[in-house]
Amino acid sequence: MSSAPADLAALGSSTRRELHGTLAERAYHALRDQLIMLDIAPGAPINEQALAAELGVGRTPLREGLKMLEVDRLVVSFPRRGTFATRIDITDLAAVSEVRTVLEPLAARRAALVSRPEHRAGFHDKADQIERLCGVDVDNRTLMLHDIDVHRLVYRATGNPHLEETLVRLDNLATRIWCLVLDQLPEVDAHIVEHVDLLRAVAEGDADRAATLALAHTTHFEAALRAVL
Repeated sequence: MSSAPADLAALGSSTRRELHGTLAERAYHALRDQLIMLDIAPGAPINEQALAAELGVGRTPLREGLKMLEVDRLVVSFPRRGTFATRIDITDLAAVSEVRTVLEPLAARRAALVSRPEHRAGFHDKADQIERLCGVDVDNRTLMLHDIDVHRLVYRATGNPHLEETLVRLDNLATRIWCLVLDQLPEVDAHIVEHVDLLRAVAEGDADRAATLALAHTTHFEAALRAVL
């Protein structure tokens, strides 16, 4: 049986680049979600060897993934010290919210106007999932994962990769702050249930209502955080 390095060496250069990019992206997405949900604690060192083994990727694609995460402000690298999960600065909330209150309604409006049938079906499916949570004892982590799903669904449906990329980064930073105080927040489930009307409005193409609900949700999010900070 040939070894993994030999198998990779036998691939054409373009195939190696494609596989390499895929591995880097896999590392990026896996680590991004761990950092967002604080599974990797703020300020914690990034153990490249352990993470490469955990994710089943080599050190080079892992490091490429870490470079992308540094652009997202989720990790920070220091010469001769290594890479660390960024600490959470509560003062970032105002700056992040200032931009999100402008872009979240824009994304909801655009998604309502241009989303494809498969996106609209996804909105209804996610709304149904969230509605089924009403009256059910669900842990806050599960609720936050639904929150992340909703936002990413809407951003993707805008058809604008620049808007999607910007909002994903902002939502990631906001979610880290949210997760930091998650156990202190009352009615997390009510915050998540707000998404049902938003998802239905986007799915039905009601752009004005979708934008209004997105703005209300974003401002409610900031107010809820400020109440416990």
